[in-house]
Amino acid sequence: MHSDNYDDKYYAMPSEEVIKHFATSEHDGLTTKEVEFRLKKFGKNKLAVKKKVTVWHRFAEQFKELMIIILIIAAIIAFLLGETIDASIILFIVVLNAIIGVFQEYKAEKAIEALKKMMTPHALVIRNGKEQRISAEELVPGDILILEEGSKVPADARIIEAAMLKVDEAVLTGESIPRAKNEAVIGSREVALGDRHNMVFMGTTITSGRAKAVVTATGIHTEFGRIAGLTAGIKEEKSPLQKELVRVGKFIAKAALIICAAVFLLGLLSGNNLFDMFLFAVSLGVAAVPEGLPATMTIALALGVQRMAKRKAIIRKLSSVETLGSTTVICTDKTGTLTKNEMTVKRIWVNNKMISVEGEGYEPRGGFLYKDNYYSDYDKDESFKKILRTGLLCNNAVLQKEGKDKWVIVGDPTEGALVVSAVKAGFNQEQERAAYKRIYEIPFSSDTKRMITIHKYKDKHKSKNKDKGGYEGKEEVIAFMKGATKVVLEKCSYIEVNGKVRELSEKEKEDIKVISREMAERALRVLGFAYKRLGGSEQHDYDYSKIKEQDFVFIGLQGMIDPPRP
Repeated sequence: MHSDNYDDKYYAMPSEEVIKHFATSEHDGLTTKEVEFRLKKFGKNKLAVKKKVTVWHRFAEQFKELMIIILIIAAIIAFLLGETIDASIILFIVVLNAIIGVFQEYKAEKAIEALKKMMTPHALVIRNGKEQRISAEELVPGDILILEEGSKVPADARIIEAAMLKVDEAVLTGESIPRAKNEAVIGSREVALGDRHNMVFMGTTITSGRAKAVVTATGIHTEFGRIAGLTAGIKEEKSPLQKELVRVGKFIAKAALIICAAVFLLGLLSGNNLFDMFLFAVSLGVAAVPEGLPATMTIALALGVQRMAKRKAIIRKLSSVETLGSTTVICTDKTGTLTKNEMTVKRIWVNNKMISVEGEGYEPRGGFLYKDNYYSDYDKDESFKKILRTGLLCNNAVLQKEGKDKWVIVGDPTEGALVVSAVKAGFNQEQERAAYKRIYEIPFSSDTKRMITIHKYKDKHKSKNKDKGGYEGKEEVIAFMKGATKVVLEKCSYIEVNGKVRELSEKEKEDIKVISREMAERALRVLGFAYKRLGGSEQHDYDYSKIKEQDFVFIGLQGMIDPPRP
């Protein structure tokens, strides 16, 4: 990489120049050797974290509560008065209270660290000429990012290719409406953050479309990192229980001082000895301090933490137990947190038949069942093969094998489930995608709720050349569609059943919607599939972005589920 006169204003540079600036390749990305060098130079792609709190520091923190300070003062006074037993009991309670608090917080911290390791965000990049999924922390400037709908942007990046891209930038700009993005150069060099339509920023979310982008900044050098640096000094708010204990502590301290002072003065006025009255007043003050209260509170909270732990809930701070009791709404992430984030196709509805799919996760093993019996004729069922082919081709995910037994999906988990269901039936994803060359894509979006891909292929049924051991059919163009059942049905005029195409009636559409709802009630995510033949490939000058989304042939439904974590 080299310096230039753009002052990191990559939005004002042509994408080709940005790629050249970072000494990378749009198609091949960085090499492993170059990534290692840049990791050493720029560091990992993570925000600055607070220094790890030591056990001794955590122990010292337990003595900052006002009630504990009052008890320590009472113990010192008791010791000076010769009440060593009382002083020892008070100190024992104070230390026990601190030990319980430290032990619980240490256990919770370890459990949270383990959870963080499990939930490390990932990024889809091109390296060494191949798409691969890596830990987002391993990103470096110059990496080529692949961004898809629903994914979090893991670093600041300059867009080099985009298709109907929209990004939710509320975390950065406060703008609630997703912004449309594209790769076009911005002429001005002084542009507000929210108007940089060719940049994506760490922490934002892709709401629709797809994009390819080159990473321009990572970690604390990102826009999000700068904001995090500004907020690092914000102090932690005390919990309601901590505030209440401070209030009680102040009240007891004031009341004890007033009563002791009154007793001391009344004693003097009554003619008692000054030293005797002082000892009496101090003893009264020590006796007024509820030395058992902190220990009672800590033990009660610790028991609450243990009960929560049995229900798989981790409480970091003891005082949070009381706060949790006031909670009315809990917002939690489901995908990848409560579930494995390994979508698996479990039901396929085609030819008016409901077929079950065996297997779980991304391993492409498992058969097909119809009415509890193995569906052995699926390789002869043209419509069944067509719905699987549609799911495989109207798709951007790739199934890869890691090591001996581990299978992973590079791309969206929902699309990955469709790839796996096709591979289970014997489809080869590389061969199918080579035979059906994609020439256009209309990405899925939350607005349209459908995805369309257009492919060129040779229709082997039209012209067969046995002498060359293959097919030399005429090149045809076909569109595949997947999406929400209702949306797909609205664009269909025909249905294929047992390899034969006929008109699709309104009653049949309603019946299919009922079947889709029944599948959804079983916690399945349901997608509808359809296709449309567009004629010969001689229409090379046709603008496929203007394809009429009507008269598609409906094939069937696939229902998938994200299995819960054990």
